[in-house]
Parts: sequence; structure tokens; C-alpha cells
Amino acid sequence: MAAAVSESNAGRIVQVVAAVIYRADGRFLLAQRPAGKVYEGYWEFPGGKVEPGESAAAALARELHEELGIEVKQAHPWITRRYVYAHATVDLNFYRVTEFAGEAHGRENQALSWQSIEHIDVCPMLPANGPILSALSLPPIYGITNAGETGVATAIQDIEQALESGLKLIQVREPQLDTRMLQEFAATVLNRARAKGARVLINADAKLAQSLGADGLHLKAGQLRSLNERPALALVGASCHDAWELEQACRLGIDFVVLGPVTSTLSHPGTEPLGWRSFEQLIKGCSIPVYALGGMALEHLERAWACGAHGIAMQRGAWRPANSSVDRLK
Repeated sequence: MAAAVSESNAGRIVQVVAAVIYRADGRFLLAQRPAGKVYEGYWEFPGGKVEPGESAAAALARELHEELGIEVKQAHPWITRRYVYAHATVDLNFYRVTEFAGEAHGRENQALSWQSIEHIDVCPMLPANGPILSALSLPPIYGITNAGETGVATAIQDIEQALESGLKLIQVREPQLDTRMLQEFAATVLNRARAKGARVLINADAKLAQSLGADGLHLKAGQLRSLNERPALALVGASCHDAWELEQACRLGIDFVVLGPVTSTLSHPGTEPLGWRSFEQLIKGCSIPVYALGGMALEHLERAWACGAHGIAMQRGAWRPANSSVDRLK
């Protein structure tokens, strides 16, 4: 993936494709760069340079066949990271390969290893891969609480059921609750989530997130627009509605964003939805994971992936019985 670059093209940006190839058990493939190549011995996501006149998708299929002997059956665009190596500046266009034919084997004498995001046991990794591994730790479903509408007791019951079914990321967003009720509710959600290995972000209130020991903060779009630096919390998400806000989130090093509304939603009945085409155009080439927001249900996940999204964010949809089983998406 760290493509060799001659002095004649060292000043330009090299387009590279990289694949997060998933096995049925959720593990993904890493390859070790063979002797004689730049960064020999380092581990990376398989891929290679896009040839002149070649699309990124075509380059991905070609490279994975040449390097690994597999045929790509289904691949979704994901994120694009620019990285400046000593020998080149590269745009790493990542795809997530969820279906392929054949058995992966190193056709260029490279070692291969199937890894889990919970435990990476190969090293050293290419320097560009740190943010990628962090992004891969984010699940495809982002649940947003709705206790102000359903009532606290019902919301807690719904959250417990969703956690049992595999939900791993929750935002506590409760503008209708008073300060005391919000603190109590958020503390309860955090305790329930921790017991199931899930993470919890608090909407808008960094002090509350820190006092409760939450996993992070979710910024409102207005907060995002006013910031000059990333808040000092372990995990920071943000709400976005347009290209400027997406760019701002990337500039600040926000970990992920939600973008919407993609379709009509009860939360913002007077807002014109983006639609899937505009959503796809807005996030193309984005350097951080993006969740589709607005009228989402579990059946929209495949559409979101096809558009380049990391997953979907849901307020009401996250707690419906039809969306209760997400174990396959961990």
C-alpha cells in the first residue's frame, strides 16, 4: 500500500486503494510488506496504487486479485485519509470488502494475518493506520436516546434490550429533561452500557460527560462551528448538516460525525431532507467516519454503506423491536 514513488512524481499526490477485508467471523486481513519494498516488514491493509485512467473500484479489484488471489464480490467505499510519507504523499481510499470469492494467500511473498479490532497482535503497523484502526472500533449502529418522548422507565428498558442485542454506541440526548433527571438518566445509561461493553457519549455538555466519566462528547452543529480545537475527551462526535461543517469536523480531528437528515424525520418535520444522492456526494472523500441520520431504520444500513457511510444513527429506530438484533454488526 505504501506505493513506491520516483523523484519525478514525488511532488504529486498518489491515489491508493486500501481494503478492509472482512471474514464471516468479523476479523479483517492485514498483510506484511515483503523485503525489498518501502517500509518492508510493516503491516498494512492490502491494496495498491490506482493506475492512470483506472477507477478506484477497478483498482481495488485488480490489486486484491494480484496480491491475494481473491475476487471482490461486494465492496463499499469508506473513508479517505491523506498521509505524507518521507517518499510520497498519498490519498488512501479505503473500501470495506464484505464479500469475496477465493481464499486469500500472499501472491507476492507477503505474510497475512486475520485480526480483530479488540486485539491487534502484529507489529509494526504502517504509520497511517492508527486513525483507521480507531475508526474500525466504531460500530455501525449509533443509538440516540429518546426518554423525553417515551418516558425514562421505558427508555431504560429499551436501552437494556438493545444492549442485550449487541448495540455498542449510545448518545444521551435529552433536551426535555431537567438537570437532575438528565444526570440520573445519563448515569443509569452509562452503568447499563458499561456492563455490556458499550460506549456512551453525552450530547453537548462536556462538564457532564467528564463528571460522569462518560466515554465522550457529541457536539451540536452550532458548537462545532464555534470551536478552534477538538475538545479534550477520549471520543468526540459531532452533528453536521452541510459541507462546511464536515470540513470543520475533519480539520478539528473529530472522531466521527452524523450527517442529516437524509430522509424525512419526526424530529425535524420542517427540514428538507438531503436525500441519499446528496448525502453520498457530501461525504465522498471524507477522512472520518460518517453516520447517516434522519428517518433511519436497520433496513437502511446497506444503502448507507453503499453511499460510503460508516453506518446509521437512529433515535426512535434504535429502540424498535424490528431493529433489536444487531449482533452481526458488532
